[in-house]
Amino acid sequence: MNEMIGLKTIRKKLGYTQLKVAMDLNISREALSYYENGKRSPDIPMLRALSKYYDASIDYLINGEEFTRASEKKV
Repeated sequence: MNEMIGLKTIRKKLGYTQLKVAMDLNISREALSYYENGKRSPDIPMLRALSKYYDASIDYLINGEEFTRASEKKV
C-alpha cells in the first residue's frame, strides 16, 4: 500500500490535527493515520467522505496532484 500524499498534505496545510479530522468524520485517529501513511487503504465511501470534507479530488488526496490526461502531460 502507498501513502496518501495529498491527504496528509492538505490536512497539514489547513492546520487540522488528525484528531480533529477523525472526530469530524467519525473515525478513529488511528484509522486516519493508517490512511495517511499507507498502512491501510480507505474504502470508496471513505474516499468520497474525505474528498468532500477537504473539498479536494480523490486524485489529489492519493497523489498530491490533480489528474491530468497523458496527452496533456509535458514530455
